[in-house]
Amino acid sequence: MVSFGLDRLIAEPGLRRALAGRRVALLAHPASVTKDLDHALDALAGTGDLRLTAAFGPQHGLRGDKQDNMVESPDFEDPKLRIPVFSLYGEVRRPTDAMLDTFDVLLVDLQDLGCRIYTFITTLRYVLEEAARRGKAVWVLDRPNPVGRPVEGLTLRAGWESFVGAGPMPMRHGLTLGELGHWFIRELRLDLEYRVIEMQGWQPEQSPGFGWPLMERSWVNPSPNAPNLSMARCYAGTVMLEGTTLSEGRGTTRPLELFGAPDIDAASVIAEMQRLAPGWLRGCRLRPCWFEPTFHKHAGQLCAGVQMHVDDPSYDHSAFRPWRVQALAFKALRVLRPDYALWRDFPYDGWMIPRPRRPISTHSRGPTRTRGERCVTARSSTAECACSNQQDRRNR
Repeated sequence: MVSFGLDRLIAEPGLRRALAGRRVALLAHPASVTKDLDHALDALAGTGDLRLTAAFGPQHGLRGDKQDNMVESPDFEDPKLRIPVFSLYGEVRRPTDAMLDTFDVLLVDLQDLGCRIYTFITTLRYVLEEAARRGKAVWVLDRPNPVGRPVEGLTLRAGWESFVGAGPMPMRHGLTLGELGHWFIRELRLDLEYRVIEMQGWQPEQSPGFGWPLMERSWVNPSPNAPNLSMARCYAGTVMLEGTTLSEGRGTTRPLELFGAPDIDAASVIAEMQRLAPGWLRGCRLRPCWFEPTFHKHAGQLCAGVQMHVDDPSYDHSAFRPWRVQALAFKALRVLRPDYALWRDFPYDGWMIPRPRRPISTHSRGPTRTRGERCVTARSSTAECACSNQQDRRNR
C-alpha cells in the first residue's frame, strides 16, 4: 500500500519532532486529504502537537471555491481554527512579507498533475524563492505524479516564464512535487531549509494506474476541471486547447479529455490525424462525439468534438503521448481548413504572461521558430515533426 507524505507526517510522530516549538503554516487545496479523506488542515490540527498559525490556498482555493479558470480568491479566516487563510491567487501570487511573518515552517501538500502548465508548480517556485529570501523553511509532503514518469513535449524557453511556465522544463515533466522542489532549488540556486516527506510504496510503473494508486486512493479533484485520472493523462496535450478557439470541454462533464467547436467535422479530423501520423495515436483511442458546454467557450452551442479515451484495455501507458496527439489534431485541422481561426488572442492577466504574446506560444514553449514548434502551430509537414522525438530523448 502506498503512503503519501501527509499520512506519514500524521502517523509518525518522529517526523514532526523538528516542528516542535515552531510556527507552522500549510499550503494546500481540495485534494490535500489523508487516506481517510480528511483535509490536511483538519488532520494536522488533530495531531495536537503542531502550532498551526496560518494557511495558504493556491489557484482555486484552499478547500475549493472557484469553478472557472483565472478567477481569483480572497483571503479569509478559517472558521474552525481561527487562523488566517491567505490566497496566493488573489491580490498577490507570491507570499508577502506580512504573510511570511505568520510562520516559521510552511508545509506544502499539493496534488500536481505532472504538467508544466498546472499552476501549483509555479506557486511552489514562488514560495521557495520568498522563503529563501526571508529565512523560512519549506517542507513538501509528497504525493504521486498521477501520470507517472514519461517525459514529453517542448522545454520552455528562457524569457518565457509565466504563471503557467515556472522554468525550463518540458510540458510533461515526470517528477513529483517534492522532486520539483529540489529541481527549483538547484536551478535557481536557492539557500533554504527544504525537506521532503517522501512517499512509501509508490510504484509509478505499476498497472493499471501507472502513477496513480488506483483502488488504493480516492481521486479528489485538485482543481475543479480535473475530475479523474483520464483527464490527468490527457492534460499535457489538451491544455494547449486553452490557447485556441476550440472548446477544451470546460462546462461539460469531461473537461480536457475532449475538444471541439460548432463548425468542425470531427470524423474528418480523426481521419486526417490517422492519415498524417498513425504512430502518434498509439496508446489511446479517439471517438467523434457531440457536446454542449454550459459555460466557457461555445457555451450553449452544440459542438462536434473528439474525445481521447485512455481508460480501457487499449490504453498503453508507455506509448501514449498526449502532447503529440493534440499537436497532430491542430495539424489535421489546419490541413482540412487552412483558413480556420484556430489561435486565440486575449490577455492572460491572471497568469502573468507578458504581452504581446500569443497564448499558444506561451503554452507550447515560446515563439514558433523551430521545426518542433511549427508542428504545434501546424505549419510544417508531419515528417518534419519527427524532431520532437529527439527532444523527448534529450528531456529524458
